[in-house]
Amino acid sequence: MKIASWNINGIRARIGLLKDWIETEAPDVLLLQEIKCETDQFPLFEIKALGYHAYVLGQKAYNGVAIISRQEATDMRQGLMKDDPQARYIEAQIGDMLVASLYLPNGNPAPGEKYDYKLAWMEQLKTRAEALLKTEKPVVLGGDFNVIPAPEDVYDPQGWQNDALYRPQTRQIWRSILNLGFTDAYRALHPHEEKSYTFWDYQAGAWQKDLGLRIDHFLLSPEAASRLDSCTIDRAPRAQEKASDHTPIVVALTP
Repeated sequence: MKIASWNINGIRARIGLLKDWIETEAPDVLLLQEIKCETDQFPLFEIKALGYHAYVLGQKAYNGVAIISRQEATDMRQGLMKDDPQARYIEAQIGDMLVASLYLPNGNPAPGEKYDYKLAWMEQLKTRAEALLKTEKPVVLGGDFNVIPAPEDVYDPQGWQNDALYRPQTRQIWRSILNLGFTDAYRALHPHEEKSYTFWDYQAGAWQKDLGLRIDHFLLSPEAASRLDSCTIDRAPRAQEKASDHTPIVVALTP
């Protein structure tokens, strides 16, 4: 099974790029973040025309997540935190697998209210991840985590040390989720790969200078990790005109 994750940064603005990528890469499941549209404004017709089902949790102008799947999904769950006004988490069962698309809060400026919200959200994610492990099903948590796990995942670790994406508390909760039994799919297969970035800012020529961050991840439960075949970062979409500032990450799991 080929599962991809992409922070599309506005699906209606990039529907052409998205359609081209889907037609070329043919993922079985595609997890989207920052669709930036309400649920009823999601381009469902275009996605169905490609042979996919779409499950959407939208929000006007901000956030928004979706699961696009060739196979119909069941057991939908929308939202992670109680009474959370932000559309950041959607989960479903696809075949024998539990899959979630998540858009973790940025958290800047830190410290502050936005960072407190980020940490609280991460703690809720940890609680949900622990519950999902107890199902003993293959679990795939994919999306824009807004977490830089380690120095090799950012072009300038020193310069980012006080950023919400890299602060010690952020990385501590990240590690605590891994310690539950989850595997960082990319690092499991590429433990020493440098400049494995998934995000480049629009400012200051970051893309052209390869000043990037690895903040889009797949976390796999033991049942999913045992089926891990490959995990790659597809840089090509970031080079396109009017691209998202993120690029897709793709994981392949054996049947």
